[in-house]
Amino acid sequence: MSSVKKHYGQLLSDIYSWMSGGFETGIRRNTEFFNKHGLSPKGSGVAVDLGAGCGFQSIPLAKAGYSVTAIDLDPKLIHELKEQSKDLGITTVQADLLDFDQTINSGAELIVCMTDTILHLESKKKVTSLFSKIFSALEPGGKFILTFRDLTYELADTDRFLPVKNDENIILTCFLEYEPDTVKVHDLVYKKIDGEWTFYKSFYRKLRLSQKWIIEQLSQSGFKKTEESVENGCITIICSK
Repeated sequence: MSSVKKHYGQLLSDIYSWMSGGFETGIRRNTEFFNKHGLSPKGSGVAVDLGAGCGFQSIPLAKAGYSVTAIDLDPKLIHELKEQSKDLGITTVQADLLDFDQTINSGAELIVCMTDTILHLESKKKVTSLFSKIFSALEPGGKFILTFRDLTYELADTDRFLPVKNDENIILTCFLEYEPDTVKVHDLVYKKIDGEWTFYKSFYRKLRLSQKWIIEQLSQSGFKKTEESVENGCITIICSK
């Protein structure tokens, strides 16, 4: 049985920055996102990045003045984050994001869980558990930002094959296999090494979570919704304690 940890360790972590358009592109995209939403420290200044990856969220937040704790399960991505943020004082933690509350010592002003990270959890029960922990960890007035793709709509036939990115040395294609509560995501990678193409493959599952269900669970956890939007199939929800 494949898992998120195994899938990233064997395949995705090595090409994550590349498949995201490059490191600087990822930083710029989230800098613009945080600026658009007027985010800057107004309380404790403590921010927690759940599923931090290589730092696409953590680095812009640190540059905006937050004291950031970046949490991710993958050691390669955590290492890349450290290398790219040596002068920013970001605290990095290699751990399961469900255990994030054991890594912070005070209330957080901001917690982010972005770019499909929430879909990597194993069940809806774990999602609701995480929401409860996030609500408890936030200081009064603190904000939680969640972004994820809507996978509730099923693609069919050849539309399930998605060309993600390619250049002269790497070709990444994704194939989606729909199940009742999850999507089985197959990543197929060709890499040119010493002039020869080598094929790599792996899969993992993402939860199929509707926008309506997420909003209901956040409300039940105590959150007040402040903003909600959908752009190119990506859902953004910003809520407060």
